[in-house]
Parts: sequence; C-alpha cells; structure tokens
Amino acid sequence: MCGIVGYIGNLDSKEILLKGLEKLEYRGYDSAGIAVMNEEGVHVFKEKGRIADLREGVNTDVFASAGIGHTRWATHGVPSKENSHPHQSTSTRFTLVHNGVIENYDLLKREYLTGVEFKSETDTEVIVQMIELFVGEGLHVEEAFRKTLKLLHGSYALGLLDEQDRETIYVAKNKSPLLVGLGDEFNVVASDAMAMLQVTNQYVELMDKEIVIVKKDFVTIKNLNGDVIKRDPYTAELDMSDIEKGTYPHYMLKEIDEQPPVMRKIIQRYQDDQGELTIDQPILDAMNASDRIYIIAAGTSYHAGLVGKQFIEKMAKIPVEVHISSEFVYNMPMLSEKPLFIFISQSGETADSRAVLVEVKEMGHKAITITNVPGSTLSREANYTLLLHAGPEIAVASTKAYTAQLAVLSILAAVTGKSRGHELNFNLVQELGIVANAMEVLCDEKEEFERIAREFLSTTRNAFFIGRSLDFYVGLEGALKLKEISYIQAEGFAGGELKHGTIALIEEGTPVIALSTQEYVNLSIRGNVKEVVARGANPCIISMEGLNSEGDSFVIPEVNPILTPLIAVIPLQLISYYAALHRDCDVDKPRNLAKSVTVE
Repeated sequence: MCGIVGYIGNLDSKEILLKGLEKLEYRGYDSAGIAVMNEEGVHVFKEKGRIADLREGVNTDVFASAGIGHTRWATHGVPSKENSHPHQSTSTRFTLVHNGVIENYDLLKREYLTGVEFKSETDTEVIVQMIELFVGEGLHVEEAFRKTLKLLHGSYALGLLDEQDRETIYVAKNKSPLLVGLGDEFNVVASDAMAMLQVTNQYVELMDKEIVIVKKDFVTIKNLNGDVIKRDPYTAELDMSDIEKGTYPHYMLKEIDEQPPVMRKIIQRYQDDQGELTIDQPILDAMNASDRIYIIAAGTSYHAGLVGKQFIEKMAKIPVEVHISSEFVYNMPMLSEKPLFIFISQSGETADSRAVLVEVKEMGHKAITITNVPGSTLSREANYTLLLHAGPEIAVASTKAYTAQLAVLSILAAVTGKSRGHELNFNLVQELGIVANAMEVLCDEKEEFERIAREFLSTTRNAFFIGRSLDFYVGLEGALKLKEISYIQAEGFAGGELKHGTIALIEEGTPVIALSTQEYVNLSIRGNVKEVVARGANPCIISMEGLNSEGDSFVIPEVNPILTPLIAVIPLQLISYYAALHRDCDVDKPRNLAKSVTVE
C-alpha cells in the first residue's frame, strides 16, 4: 500500500518525481522519499510525513536526469525517516524503493546477511542488501537482481538504481501493481498511470515475476529466466482535470458531488443502440451456467456486495453468498457444483481478493471482476470484467465507487434476470435516472447535513447506525465512513439485533442514526428507535419520502425501494465528511489508512 514513481530521460527528475508522488499520496502518507542520480552519485532525500514535508528537504540545486520515488504506508517498522524509502545498500551503490511485503525477509536476513548492519526495520532493506551481496560475489547487476527475486516470497513492486550505471532503472513486480510509461527520449515507472499522466499517457502493463530494464530510449521486459517479452503499450484514458480538486476543498467532497454524473454515465455505457440495458453475452452465459454466485470483496466493496446479493437474488433468481476476501482465502466454504465468482474492487488491486482469485482459477472456476480500473490485476486475471466508469477516486474513503458498484450490480442482475425470463415490473433505466436526479437533490443539501453532523456528532466518542433489510447494509457503510475519517467509534447493526446485546452500550446522549427506506420494515425500525430512546439515546432518523414521520431528521426523495441504497448512503457520506471537518481531521488522508490495499 505504497506508491512508486521513476523517471529516466533528459530533464531534471526531481519535480517530475515529486509531482508523481503527490498523485500517489492516496496510497500512503506515513513518509516519502526520492533518490536522484547524476555524475556525482546518488542523492537521497526522505522525510517522515507528507510530500509537502519532503519538498522542503529536497536540494533544488541538484540536477539529475534519473531517479525513483516512494510514498509509504508502513508495514514493517514505524513511520520514521529511517524506515522511509528509498533504502540503500551498505556501500550506497544500490538504492531501492519497494511496495509490498516480503514474507521470508527475516529468514533471508539470517541465511545471507548475518554480517550486515541494518539501518531500518524494513523488509525492503533486505532486498537491496542481497543484491549488493550477489554483485559482490561476481554477478552482473541484472543477474543479482534476478537471483534475489527468485528468493523472495511475497509481494513486491521494485525500482532499483545502480550508482555505477546512470543509464538504467531496474524494475520488477509480483502481485503489487506497477506500470512503465513510454515517452520521447524518456521513460517512467509508476504504481498508477495517474502519477505520470503529467508526462505521458502511453503505458505498458507488467505481469508478475517480470524484470524490466528501463532506459531513456528503450524498455526491455524479461521473465525470471531472462527471456525477452514483447508487449504493446496502451493509452491511459484519463483526463488531468479528473484527478484535480478544482475549487473543492477536498477530493471526498468532489467525489460525492460526482455521483449523479457517474450514474448517468453508467446508464449510457451499459445501454445498446435501442436504449436497452446490455451485458456482454459471455458474462450472461457464465451467470446463467452457475448454480450459485460467490461475491468476494473487502471494506466498502464488501458492503456493496451485500446489497448486490439482494439485487441478484431478487432480479435474477440466483442464490448468492457474500464473503470477506481475507477470510475466504484461508477458510473456503464448501462450494456448489457450478460456482461463479464475482470480485468487487475499486482499484482492482486488492491483495486479499487476488489471493482468492488465484485459488479459484486453479480450481477451474470462472470469475467476473467489477472494478473502476481497466487493466488492473483483478481485471486482467479474471475471465470477465465489468467497469464502473466512475473516473479516478482519490480520497481514501470511497464514495462514488460504492454507488457505481451498486449501479453496475443492479444492471448485471436485471439483464441476467431478463435473459432467464424474469422481467422486472419497472424500467431500470428510468429508475436509475430518477436515482441520479435524487442524488443531485441530496448533494445540494450540504448545509443540512453539516447541521446534522454538528448536532449529533460534534462531541461524541461513539455512534450507532441501525436499519433493517437493505438499510442494514447501508448502515454498515455509513458506520465505516464515519469511523475511517472522523475516528468516531461507529458500528452498524441490524435493528432487531439491538436487544440481543448491543443496547447495553446505549448511554445518555449516544447518537443512533436510523435508516427507514423500506415500507415493510418501517414500523419495526421505528420501534427499535423507541427502544434506544428509552435508554437515553439521541436519535437521528433518515427516512424516505412517503415513509417519513414528524420529527425525522431528514427525508430523502422517493425512489424505487430496491434502489434506495444508492441514495440513502449519500446523507451518511456527507454527515461523515462534516463530522470529520468539525474534528479537524484530514478528510482525504485519514490516519493509518491507504486507498489501494495491495498487501494481505
């Protein structure tokens, strides 16, 4: 969960690297560093904290046309200047940046590096020291790099500088994302294309266990046996304006406001020339051939999967199980005879989900990835992909990707159902259009949601979200949003579960946010609210028009009941946003979190 950049060409690399790291700061912001190389040697600058702190420590007088950079989310060793990347070998000849986790680093340390004095607590330093060891034994740098990689167990994306070769950056990957960007008399390296969109939109995807020799005028890809691999570049279809905040104070607020146009874009992208919703036939064939669907996801995507289960079971009449990826990979349940797997991931790089994908592919099962990033690992390795078309999501707390996931899942469910003879009693295109309009109405009510955040959450240390049926799943997502950016201890519960233990935690003034968008459980959830009020809770009821009662804190516009999760979540996103602002929290970069979870 770190970000890597690299540049080699004719220009001064420092600013290119720093700007690239700024675009990758969503991947980690415990510390950052760059290493640039010129005729005088390698110059390393690194600092604990944000890229802004690093900028202050970079010597602007140093001109260097090759360099690597890194922004860190700590896995081994506390956030500190010593543990930040780049790391160097004892002689300082070799300098390395690394994203991933080396599972056997301690064993390698004992077997190969007993006499080496380490300067950090990281697994990364083991890699660079081993490369120097093997070069010292007589191997060429590329051979030493390859030999080291063969000994590593775990995930890695690597960028390596050799002080004795100013014309080369050595690159390799396994499980962690990494791209090489192509330019005119320069080439770049990046964990995400958006990092180097400032200089190129031409990228080459790298596959696991490949080594890349990057020079300013050519790129050579090899496997671990040294065989050369040819691969055509692709064009990264990103607009720089998509990854800028513009007039918004935070990416999160911008991305919340982008949800209505994203909804309309999804409707457009999944329609045919006759205006009918459509899914590629091989995906429909896979859905129809299955006797049970297993949705695999983590975090916000897991919450989307819970709603998606209801969509698929109600619209397509196929049984669905939803599993947390990090648990499924180690505790796989008994599978049905004809399983189909759906992986949901905003980034398409979620390491826990990929571990499941690798295992089920080995078992011969088919998989669909629903992701926002074309060409991502989960997209490449699954049999089929459904794209979210949500545009880059920079804030760590996911908002527009979540509602995009729900929209795509609803379309998949509806089209599959139709192919199986189960026609909806409503027009989904029309209803999603109503959802987009309702989203706009809610996004215009920011002052009201700021008031609710101030009234209910400004001083509390904990909060509860309750709901029944679909509202329960939305409450889980609302609780996650609140806890991850405001650090309020928040939990989501099914309303009926309160009396089975949770109600013991209700104290005088405890905020309880209750959702009521489903008519058949409206009276039940309101009964649950009365139960917590009787114990001193401070209730905030968010209901849908037509189900509202006097005293409700906010009433959302009426939409088709099965689609309410798409709009009921928006008040919770905005309430969380303003709660974090009132507490002076860093909305886009909450502590201890990173956007793309690329380590297990």
